[in-house]
Amino acid sequence: MDELLTVNYKQTGKSSNLNAMGMREMQARAYEARDAQYLLLKAPPASGKSRALMFLGLDKLHKQGLKKVIVAVPEMSIGGSFKDTKLTDGGFFADWVIQPSYNLCIPGGEGKKVDAFIRFLSDPHASIIVCTHATLRFAYQKLQPSDFNNTLLAIDEFHHTSAEGDNRLGELIDGVMKGSNAHIVAMTGSYFRGDAVPILLPEDEEQFTQVTYSYYEQLNGYQHLKSLGIGYHFYTGRYLDALHEVLDTSKKTIIHIPNVNSVESTKDKYSEVDHILDVIGDVVEKDMQTGIITVRTKDGRLLKVADLVDDNPMRVEIQNYLRGINKAEDMDIIIALGMAKEGFDWPWCEHVLTIGYRSSLTEIVQIIGRATRDSEGKTHAQFTNLIAQPDAEDDDVKVSVNNMLKAITVSLLMEQVLAPAINFKPRSKMKLGEMVAPGTVIIEDSSAPVSDKVVKALENMDNIKAAILQTPEVIAPAITGNDDTEVLAEVAIPKVIEKLYPDMDASEVQTVADAVYTSMVIQSTGGLFDEADLPAGVEIAAEPADYKTPITGGPSASGDEPKKNRKFVLIGNKFVNIEHLNIDLIREVNPFQGAYEILSKSVTTAVLKTIQDTVIGMRTNMTEEEAVILWPRINDFIKEKKREPSASSSDAHELRLAEALAYIKRKAQERKAQVQQS
Repeated sequence: MDELLTVNYKQTGKSSNLNAMGMREMQARAYEARDAQYLLLKAPPASGKSRALMFLGLDKLHKQGLKKVIVAVPEMSIGGSFKDTKLTDGGFFADWVIQPSYNLCIPGGEGKKVDAFIRFLSDPHASIIVCTHATLRFAYQKLQPSDFNNTLLAIDEFHHTSAEGDNRLGELIDGVMKGSNAHIVAMTGSYFRGDAVPILLPEDEEQFTQVTYSYYEQLNGYQHLKSLGIGYHFYTGRYLDALHEVLDTSKKTIIHIPNVNSVESTKDKYSEVDHILDVIGDVVEKDMQTGIITVRTKDGRLLKVADLVDDNPMRVEIQNYLRGINKAEDMDIIIALGMAKEGFDWPWCEHVLTIGYRSSLTEIVQIIGRATRDSEGKTHAQFTNLIAQPDAEDDDVKVSVNNMLKAITVSLLMEQVLAPAINFKPRSKMKLGEMVAPGTVIIEDSSAPVSDKVVKALENMDNIKAAILQTPEVIAPAITGNDDTEVLAEVAIPKVIEKLYPDMDASEVQTVADAVYTSMVIQSTGGLFDEADLPAGVEIAAEPADYKTPITGGPSASGDEPKKNRKFVLIGNKFVNIEHLNIDLIREVNPFQGAYEILSKSVTTAVLKTIQDTVIGMRTNMTEEEAVILWPRINDFIKEKKREPSASSSDAHELRLAEALAYIKRKAQERKAQVQQS
């Protein structure tokens, strides 16, 4: 089957190679930051975050004076990632060992698990516990923040939507940070928040040391996996009738059936599973001990299939079986609905077949991550999205698919895309005659000074925009170019701000909403905006000046809407305007199941690097004068390090060199294009 997008990698083995302590590249990078009290680790699925935490936790226990390590995961099945591990075999100074009584990721009621958690905190003979986010939250209700003194609190899948509800994980973390000396390690395999309610308050997030490891670094350094394919296939009628064309039973596959509320769903998930089994072949038997189904294919092969859709008690046994898999032949196909997405570890998975449109880039990145683990004998991984034919013109669909491809590609690069910073300053907070920096926007509040709450919100603008752009009703139309700016300005932005800052009154919410909207309009063009894009009464300082022009009203006070079809991608609490990535990834359109499939050009490592350089160039405020000055230093760096400066480096000097190099490459390409045109 053709792939819509194919990315090839070098197979250097670098990301899988171990150092003298048995650490892979990402784990060593995280370990360098081990002394940080609050650490935020951003790394893609399969990069080894679980083991990175083991190294960090053991160092804090043995060398930093902490007494306990608490690991919290979103669901029980992920707890298996933190099982006993012989780290000394690789050269580390200690092994990761959990007493069975403190492995709380097992079946059973929360009451007893909460009792065990509380008992653990006072048990002098126990140092490590693994539990779910839910157990942690329920236990916290019976504890004081000071009970977490001298502990490491590690939160896996930190972007998870467990921030919702009355007992928010974010409130727990905020309380622990304010009321104890605990250390915190937060880990996420996605650069996106899971919902509009942040787990951390903006001012708390700023206290975290951040360690970043990109998808590009990981996949480019694999030993076995050489390429990743992404395909979009549109159909008419029922997806069940098109399934046989995209399901290759010779590939280790996870099939995600559609959400019951989606247009693709038949509304009967059990009959869908039965039909999928029929597409695979003939059911031979079901093991009543493990729940695993054996199916004989039409060519006589016997396949092991796991049904995670049926939520009867047998599903626990199936999950236990999946946790115990240690060789390729133990499993062939997994059918799931809401499970087997984030944190699910099946290294042999080659293909994730997802039915139904996924509006959340978080979910797409997590699903793709199920197939991108390096495994012997696996050279290609594939993500296939089977979608009902959109109700739109074919050309519009092609544009939308290309935009989605660009969005996913940039997301997989795990780039922190930062448009030029927009600083907002209330006039009431300025001294007489104070000079402001270029790009500063003054809020005219002399008659009614803004509150400190508004000032703090303006200082954390990126967190607000991250939450706005992660809401499904915003991100999906924004990517496809069907965004309604009036809804965004007057409904979506204020709604998110109200959630983030529930203690603000209506006027404060509106002030912040106006500023956020203005910033998004300016940054939507990557800094290359024209005045027609801005709400009435807004100007931007081009040079240091005692700036006088105020914001006189938000978008609702202006008759002019900013330009439509702004397509944003949320990456690492930042965003980038997709339309400035001038890349056409579509190769051809072929008939498929009464509709069509859109196939693209192959995206090689070189093209992927070009996209990365473009994104870096879009986020930086590099000038030609600075680039000229830094050029000799770039050459010295390459000569000394035998590599180009990295855009994901935690060293500020190296990061600036990488930005300058990306700027120089982009300028060279622009000049080459001008010469060719002339």
